[in-house]
Amino acid sequence: MDVMKLMMSDYVVETPNDRLNEFSVEFHGPKESVYEGGVWKVRVELPDAYPYKSPSIGFVNKIFHPNVDELSGSVCLDVINQAWSPMFDLLNIFEVFLPQLLLYPNPSDPLNGDAASLMMKDKQQYEEKVKEYCERYAKNNNKSGGEEEESAEEDISDGQYTSSDDDEIPGHADL
Repeated sequence: MDVMKLMMSDYVVETPNDRLNEFSVEFHGPKESVYEGGVWKVRVELPDAYPYKSPSIGFVNKIFHPNVDELSGSVCLDVINQAWSPMFDLLNIFEVFLPQLLLYPNPSDPLNGDAASLMMKDKQQYEEKVKEYCERYAKNNNKSGGEEEESAEEDISDGQYTSSDDDEIPGHADL
């Protein structure tokens, strides 16, 4: 099965509850790109009809990219969403499709309008923001994607966490 082939390759695969239809894969940004050095946890869900139906792929930790939804991590990639073939396998996704997506973003078909707009208007500023996201959300082997995200999120309260009430209720919104 494809999952076993992926596990026997150089990828770190986590299978919660030993379910082989839902798992995550550690994905490294392509070398010589603005994503180099970043490590993302990519969620994979295989439908019952796999390999005849495409898998669902999404980034768990944040990534700044025109074709990746910033909130859900969903990926907009024709070869996965529309042109999928049973001849493709999971290794194709992690060795070819995702690296190509990061190397050659398509700002004309965005899931992240801010990233697409910035890429088209100011490529240098776009690349700086990509690198900033890599540093914040995809460094130091951030496995969960959420722990780092919470502390690295742009400070809404400007760091004024003086009340102990905020510490007692995780996820409590500042009012």
